[in-house]
Amino acid sequence: MKEFMLIFRLKAGIDFKPSPAQMQERMNWLASIAAQEKLVDKGKTLLPTIDSGRHISADQVVTDGPFTELKEYVSGFIVVRTENIDEAVEIAKQNPIFKIGGSIEVRELLRS
Repeated sequence: MKEFMLIFRLKAGIDFKPSPAQMQERMNWLASIAAQEKLVDKGKTLLPTIDSGRHISADQVVTDGPFTELKEYVSGFIVVRTENIDEAVEIAKQNPIFKIGGSIEVRELLRS
């Protein structure tokens, strides 16, 4: 089994505050992964505000905000354990973030 990080992204500038129904939908999605014993880390939600992050470039320039040069930001992550990346992608496809225009990046974690 391999471990994959599912990195959630939302478009910058969206003042997204999930409704109770949206929160419940996400919790149900997490519970379904846990029921399959594939949830390694339920992760965290990252604050999307300008003062909640800094970006440090290769030349050590520090800029405000978690947005860097992109038009989206990382809003959170979880870690799942699956046989391969295709299975992790199938789990990711069930996340309700797509209903609000978000996206998910699936990355295999290096084994230590």
